Amino acid sequence: MTAGGMPAGSAEGDKGGLRTALAGLTTRGRSFLAAGIAAAVCAYVLGQGDLLRVGLLLAVLPLVCTVVLFRTRYRVAGSRRLSPARVPAGAEARVHLRMDNVSRLPTGLLMLQDRVPYVLGPRPRFVLDRVEAGGRREVSYRVRSDLRGRYPLGPLQLRLTDPFGMCELTRSFSTYDTLTVIPRVEALPPVRLTGEAKGYGDGRHRSVPLAGEDDVIPRGYRRGDDLRRVHWRSTARYGELMVRREEQPQRARCTVLLDTRGTGFRGAGPDSAFEWAVSGAASTLVHMLERGFSVRLLTDVGTSVPGEGSDGFAGASQESADAAGLMMDTLAVIGHSDGTGLSRAYDVLRGGNEGLLVAFLGDLDEEQAAVVAKMRRRSGAAVAFVLDSTVWAQGPGGVPAGDVRVQTLRVAGWTALAVPPGASLTDLWRQADHARTTAGPVPVTGTTTGGWA
Repeated sequence: MTAGGMPAGSAEGDKGGLRTALAGLTTRGRSFLAAGIAAAVCAYVLGQGDLLRVGLLLAVLPLVCTVVLFRTRYRVAGSRRLSPARVPAGAEARVHLRMDNVSRLPTGLLMLQDRVPYVLGPRPRFVLDRVEAGGRREVSYRVRSDLRGRYPLGPLQLRLTDPFGMCELTRSFSTYDTLTVIPRVEALPPVRLTGEAKGYGDGRHRSVPLAGEDDVIPRGYRRGDDLRRVHWRSTARYGELMVRREEQPQRARCTVLLDTRGTGFRGAGPDSAFEWAVSGAASTLVHMLERGFSVRLLTDVGTSVPGEGSDGFAGASQESADAAGLMMDTLAVIGHSDGTGLSRAYDVLRGGNEGLLVAFLGDLDEEQAAVVAKMRRRSGAAVAFVLDSTVWAQGPGGVPAGDVRVQTLRVAGWTALAVPPGASLTDLWRQADHARTTAGPVPVTGTTTGGWA
């Protein structure tokens, strides 16, 4: 980004710009001007010529400094670099600023100030000494936020001052950057559900060709292809050697359901139940992508991450790092929904086989607990972390009681756990695996393909 230190490039004329420059008089400049006017008035009343000359000197000095500063003709270019541009909540990011003097004249004293939201810390200010023609200066500062979100940085402001400190002019650059603060992510242990498929392992799915010659999708012959897979009818149709496609491997799937209902969570802040649920969903998404799963992020309103595949799953057709970035950006700005139920999420889930289902749920009444219980029918394995806002309002000492809603989910085949305030997702992850292995298999209807690892 670049900006000139002069008002000549602005929409105002010199008259309007000079009026703005006069408004930039400092306390010292205004004091000199007031003292000069007062001395001139007294000299006129008392008939003292020497006092009149002193008054004129005091009044003219700040005006001359203002005109000289206003007419200064040098250009300054600035740039900003974030390292990194996406940072977890509670972690620090460093902002690097670079100023280049692109004019042929050296600059005077420059005061640099960057605009940052108050949640990232105090507004950084720097004083840059004389910058030679063609020279550059680099400074940096740190920002940190315990609250996730997208925060604008900028525009960068440059304050010019004269050597006597009589006047200050502010020039703003036009561009800004955005810092994305994503939820905290915990590293989860590699546990596994018995008999479930993981990634491209032995239990993987394959999209096999449908029966019948008309359902074959051929492709061009490649060197090394087995001649027994040559499809002669397509070869005659296209005039070149065509072969049947191989069976395409399909990654195991995992759906992470995040309850965002405003009625399901109470309280706010980095230690609230909703923030714990968002962080838990982020940790699960990253963990599953690292294990080779195709992952979907689903909310109670049925929305998913923009840019996912046509079937709603990310990770199979794009790099896992890109998929994780899209999901983290979505979770960085996700908030409470206006919905009161989970029926829309159920409508999405009942459309097909979802593999493993991991849910982070808020307060559930009897009706919503029944809706969640039905989601188990369309998944291979289902794990639910249920947060009680009443218990979380008690603080870290709150202990979740044996909730009948949790028991309802367990009877339906869920591995359901009540989450106490401040609990570690890593410990609950192990507890979920232990609860599944000790509880034994639960007979349910529907497919049993999917898994977690």
